[in-house]
Amino acid sequence: MHDTQLKELAGRTVLVTGGAGLIGSRITGYLRQLGARPIALCTLDAYPRHTYRDLFGVDPSDPDVIVGNIQNPSLVKKVVAEADYVIHAAALADVAACTRKPMAAIHNNITGTQVLLDAVAACERIRRLVFVSSASVYGNGNPDDWARPCDEYRAVRALLESVYGRIPPQFHEYGPLRPMSLYGNTKAWGETQAALTLGAVGTSYTIVRYFSVYGDPQVIKENSHSWVVAWFATRAALGLPLHLNGGGHQIRDLVHVDDIAAATVRALVAPRAHNETLNIGTGTPTSIRKVAELVTARYPGTRLVETPRPPGDPLGGYAATHRMETVLGWRPTITVEEGVARYARWLGRTPAAIPEWLRSESEAASA
Repeated sequence: MHDTQLKELAGRTVLVTGGAGLIGSRITGYLRQLGARPIALCTLDAYPRHTYRDLFGVDPSDPDVIVGNIQNPSLVKKVVAEADYVIHAAALADVAACTRKPMAAIHNNITGTQVLLDAVAACERIRRLVFVSSASVYGNGNPDDWARPCDEYRAVRALLESVYGRIPPQFHEYGPLRPMSLYGNTKAWGETQAALTLGAVGTSYTIVRYFSVYGDPQVIKENSHSWVVAWFATRAALGLPLHLNGGGHQIRDLVHVDDIAAATVRALVAPRAHNETLNIGTGTPTSIRKVAELVTARYPGTRLVETPRPPGDPLGGYAATHRMETVLGWRPTITVEEGVARYARWLGRTPAAIPEWLRSESEAASA
């Protein structure tokens, strides 16, 4: 997509639900650079308040930062009425948290999404809604998709098996959805419901399926196994061992948060993104063990410990990116090697990003 199309956003108001979080704050920052007015609707309860203020750069006193819940129909209707575009990124987005608290996941990811979709469907001003989904809708995919009877595919299959120990599936937007977690299931539901609700009234929408988002200023959450780059770097910085759940053989397509923000904003205005579903990934498979190796190169002496794979943690795969590149005229620019190095440098400059509960664990381990 020509960047001239981004000029359409100058002077426009964009509602970003979850706009104070890691991804939302990067999206709102990018929108401001383009001359848009982003309104962030967020509960501000996923992290301590100082994380939003000091790390994400969110000022709760800003009139365009609205502290509220998307399950509140009157509030949502009011803020939607001010917007030209909507990005729906608000969710209980942690796989482990959704598993522990299924009703909270349903309230946030299903009820909240329906409240927003109803408000958008009733507002003629909205030009497009971008619904943030996830690669978790694919689950483990279908490795048999690689079993094709020609020498070229046999060679690819053998190479992948030699590098990764198994054949990591490439996930295509038109492939079947096989969510393995409640979180993935809520995202699959949201995709279908967005198409049903907005398609019925002719409001344009785009589904973006994020693959594994990482990058500063991401900070870890207690009892979570998401965000492997942040987890590994933070533990390594404290001298703690890195836990390779399931031996670290899972495959992820790691996408830097800056690239995620750029793709999401482009999806708002790309003409060909109308009613489309797009993977947002790099098209490069990376094993969790490879991430550990990249991190330990920055923190020599870090130990690796193999641990059980948690429930709902898929073996994973990587994104087919042809549709994304064709529709958006864009592809990610930050490699995982560069992104891990950037995160380690940022963490070194930002000790406040290391939570006190993990520092306590480090001190107890060294006592």
